[in-house]
Amino acid sequence: MSPTPASTVSFATLLRRFRRNGKGDAVGQFALVAPMFFATQVLETITQDSARMILTGQAQNANYQASDFKTYVCGKIPALFSCAGLSVDVQSYSSFSSITINSQINGGAFVNNMQYHPGGPGDIVVVRLFYEWPLFVTGLGYNIANLNNSGYKRLLAATAAFQNEPYN
Repeated sequence: MSPTPASTVSFATLLRRFRRNGKGDAVGQFALVAPMFFATQVLETITQDSARMILTGQAQNANYQASDFKTYVCGKIPALFSCAGLSVDVQSYSSFSSITINSQINGGAFVNNMQYHPGGPGDIVVVRLFYEWPLFVTGLGYNIANLNNSGYKRLLAATAAFQNEPYN
């Protein structure tokens, strides 16, 4: 059964109205970036929770090495992330003013120079977690990739800076 001309015209008119109406643009754009923002918030929470092991001296008293701390962090990761894609950097400093944080992106590539120095009682520590978040929708004119060496990915980063407690 073929459509009547009146229904074809009304469908075409409806289609033109839909294309001219920009009210749905924000919803569409939000749907593209919302998962990444949610993932960034989850990474921030994992960073804060994991940093507490160092802040209280539990990691130091248990003689954690870099692999032990990463295993601990990975135990907090939900299904949203893969532990294999996670990088953990722990640096200690003598004062807050001596902290230097460099970009982990150089020429579109992730600079994986992670270290593990949790410091001692009263030391200033910066814990950073990095995750290469894959971007699935990049051909629609909205490309937020900042890594170009491994497909379309965006480096997510979360940081916790604190002074270690005077643990024993």
